[in-house]
Amino acid sequence: MEKLERLDAYLEANDLASVWFARPNSYAWLTGGSSVIDREADAGVAAVGYDGDQRRVLTDTIEAERTMAEEVPDLPEDTPVETFPWYEDSLAGALADLVEGPAAADIDVPGFESVDPMALRQPLTETDRQRYRELGRATATAVESVCRELRPEDTEHEVASALRIALSARQIEAPVVLVGSAARAQQYRHYTPKEAELGDYVLLSVTAQRHGLHASCTRTVAFDPPEWLEDRHTTAARVETEAIATTQAQAQTDAGTAGDVFAAIQNAYASLGYEGEWELHHQGGAAGFAGREWIATPDHEAPVTAPMAYAWNPTVQGAKSEDTVLITEDEIEVLTTTGHWPTRTVRAVDHDLELERPGILGIHDDDGDDGRTD
Repeated sequence: MEKLERLDAYLEANDLASVWFARPNSYAWLTGGSSVIDREADAGVAAVGYDGDQRRVLTDTIEAERTMAEEVPDLPEDTPVETFPWYEDSLAGALADLVEGPAAADIDVPGFESVDPMALRQPLTETDRQRYRELGRATATAVESVCRELRPEDTEHEVASALRIALSARQIEAPVVLVGSAARAQQYRHYTPKEAELGDYVLLSVTAQRHGLHASCTRTVAFDPPEWLEDRHTTAARVETEAIATTQAQAQTDAGTAGDVFAAIQNAYASLGYEGEWELHHQGGAAGFAGREWIATPDHEAPVTAPMAYAWNPTVQGAKSEDTVLITEDEIEVLTTTGHWPTRTVRAVDHDLELERPGILGIHDDDGDDGRTD
């Protein structure tokens, strides 16, 4: 198994007997399940470890039966599970008492070294990629189904509630739900939902999570759009396409970095007449077992790997373009797509790449019909 091979190399390189993961995203990476009860806690209710021979699970007496029955789909049935009384210790304390030999963990454990799981989670395995395809399609389906029911008098809060319900019905969590009415989308880049009515147009942005994987996408719906919306939307889509093209090119070099992609994004904005626009919002980065495994910044040295998911999210003064894309050295696969949304062919700025990118969905008050806007 590819993930265990990475862990074997990590244990050998760091002279460790075992490594443990208690944060929910890394627990999901190694088990395929969830350890979350309290969504505000840094650690879940269970930890999974690997000692070079097998994986082991540690949890308290409340959670043991449910965890092993429902929350370890990627582990063998005979995976050992250790328990501790819920009233006697914390997960970190139980790890310190249980584990023998030099060990590392992704939470603070007395006597343990610290492990940053981000590098271990990249690139995505074949199982991760297949789950990502299913998540991306389901996420886009949920978001687009809500989009088609919108009206100008709806409020941002009402739309956000509908998005959460549509995602939850598909067993998808929603760490990020943003709804930007016409007025607020032009004022703020992170349009957290308020009581504002949608008005002339609206941006819907989500980051969705299932099996620990995160998918982000944005859709634009217009009722009576301002004249400039088409141009700015297309500009954002061209910057995004340039970011995608550069990501693949950098992955092919085996030496490309997040900073290299960011430089291309800066140049794309400038070439399209929006120099400095990147300073007003982060541009996205690698996706996976976090909303962003890393966010690109100038001179950021994180390696660009493949196969890996990326979610770039350029904005241009009230417009935004964003999807989650699986990039290999040979292919570009948009994950958050349904095939039932208006699209336009968009050309990268400095690369020979054209992609179908989401257009603006037009909804007319008189008959409720949708139409392409490109």
